Amino acid sequence: MSQLLVETEDFSPTELQNVEMNLLLEGLYQMYGYDFRGYVRASLFRRVTNRMRLERLETITALLEKVLHDSGYLERLLNDLSIRMTEMYRDPSFFSAFRNEVVPLLRELPEIRIWHAGCATGEEVYSMAILMQEEGLAEKTTIYATDMNERALKVAQKGAFPLKKMQQYTKNYLAAGGKKAFSEYYTTDHQFAYFCPVMKEKLLFAQHNLVTDGSFNEFHVILCRNVMIYFNSALQQKVHGLMYNSLAEGGFIGLGSKESLMFVPNDIQYLEFNSQERIYRRK
Repeated sequence: MSQLLVETEDFSPTELQNVEMNLLLEGLYQMYGYDFRGYVRASLFRRVTNRMRLERLETITALLEKVLHDSGYLERLLNDLSIRMTEMYRDPSFFSAFRNEVVPLLRELPEIRIWHAGCATGEEVYSMAILMQEEGLAEKTTIYATDMNERALKVAQKGAFPLKKMQQYTKNYLAAGGKKAFSEYYTTDHQFAYFCPVMKEKLLFAQHNLVTDGSFNEFHVILCRNVMIYFNSALQQKVHGLMYNSLAEGGFIGLGSKESLMFVPNDIQYLEFNSQERIYRRK
């Protein structure tokens, strides 16, 4: 799911600003169905105050008025509030562990369904597609990639990423155990790297909100990495329930390096498969 553009140091909201924030979040939910009420407030305040600064607005109430009456303001605010901090083979050791420890068990399945929840602009989705192709599992693998941000999904569907990032992505790919020259998977122009159409054949992109939407399939792997760190404990419990109910018996869930099972409801049981890389398996 995008990292804050500007950090506000030592910002402590007043009682009035807390009331205004409640009204803004309730307005987004009641008017448009976007529910940020369970997000960590400190992060929300940083994003909202940054948007106010860019729009030259003095109060959160003024921002709410704009959002309710101007779709352009709504789109910009949603773009701020959704989380899109990602890169190809982010945390290469995770992908290496997945390749060496999880993939051998997936080989036994007649078909493989993988869900990237909060896929943002899709870099990690294409990373997984390449990995599964290199392991000879592409034909029987379907990768579902979802995010609440429609603009981010459009970028993901194109499979075009800034050429200037390819050097770092190549390093990540090799560190993750890549088996070829990374450049074999894309073509370039002077600005972008375009991943080959064959990489998209088993990718399904769709808009899905982890906060308000339900389960839509049963998956053998769910990757929701560095998304829930922005949720409060109650929302984390709710989303963990969604993930668990979407996971096949013996299926795997991969979390981000800063996440844990701390807020998993008591009736959810996972086995630690690779605790260092935050990979768990449903009992």
